[in-house]
Amino acid sequence: MDLKATHDLHSRRLSRNVGVALTLVFFVAVVFGLTVVKVTNGESVQGFDHTVRPELVPAEGN
Repeated sequence: MDLKATHDLHSRRLSRNVGVALTLVFFVAVVFGLTVVKVTNGESVQGFDHTVRPELVPAEGN
């Protein structure tokens, strides 16, 4: 009895798993790329904390 025999089901599962893995890697790469672009944009990163930020209020003289 050979334990190394591969069935057609195994090759189909392998190709499906490779497809899912590639899709996951692509999604992670897109999220990482967007994060890098947002962080290196040069602007200060501030969270939304429901407080007035003076730098966002327009000046009176303009």
